[in-house]
Amino acid sequence: MKILVTGAGGQVGQALLATAPKDLALVLCAHTDLDITDQRAVSAQMRQQAPQVVINTAAYTAVDRAESEPDIARKANCLGPRLLAAAARDIGARLIHLSTDFVFDGHSSVPYPPEAPTHPLSVYGETKRAGEQAVLDLPGLDALVLRTSWIYAAQGRNFLNTMLRLMKANGTVRVVSDQVGTPTSAGSLAQMIWQLVRLPRLSGIHHWSDAGVASWYDFAVAISEEAAAIGLLSAQVEVLPIATEQYPTPARRPSYSVLDKSSLSTLEVPLVHWRANLRRVLREIRDA
Repeated sequence: MKILVTGAGGQVGQALLATAPKDLALVLCAHTDLDITDQRAVSAQMRQQAPQVVINTAAYTAVDRAESEPDIARKANCLGPRLLAAAARDIGARLIHLSTDFVFDGHSSVPYPPEAPTHPLSVYGETKRAGEQAVLDLPGLDALVLRTSWIYAAQGRNFLNTMLRLMKANGTVRVVSDQVGTPTSAGSLAQMIWQLVRLPRLSGIHHWSDAGVASWYDFAVAISEEAAAIGLLSAQVEVLPIATEQYPTPARRPSYSVLDKSSLSTLEVPLVHWRANLRRVLREIRDA
């Protein structure tokens, strides 16, 4: 089976490469290889490669910058998926499209199921929701939308690497404690995606994240403790909890965005607590 992966230079794209089953043929397309907002390029690549499955991990993910660059975010997060969907349908390929917990407003107090009403608070969330709709509303396309949350990996720009940099430079860090979700390692997400590739009858919207619940403050405290325990930090760094209003950002974020993963609970991917996966990724950073 041939699989075409867009956004292959990103965290999830790299994790897919690292965990790919050996019986699958991968076509990896970073942004420099394929601009998903270029209709001619997308159509040509699809026809040339003729994959059975397309995994779209490409996206505009600069949440705050999107507030001042809405057209750029919309082009990447809505137009791009629409073009990929049309091209996939034209060659009879299945599309697995990644989305985000930021499509919700955070007013819930229980995990969001896939069918929960969406109400994004930011340009990023709005454009990602529009991308979902562009994929799911296209007649004749075999498509699956997979929402996830708080992705991080050993490489790339993410909360984990930002915290490690700040903790090494400062005696304390201040982190928001009233936004709650689930940190998810790119590696565990990639394992789930490969399971979904094997399940051609599965379609619609599904959720996946690591197990457990955390605030950004909880995540930062765990980073400090676990990194110090394995020598990535010389000592634990004090993490001070602050309210969202004390750390204003251009984009509003949901105060609660835990995802209900029960629709995928019967699959063979083990559901691992976020802290255990954090420990594994930190060891990967240390040993690099």
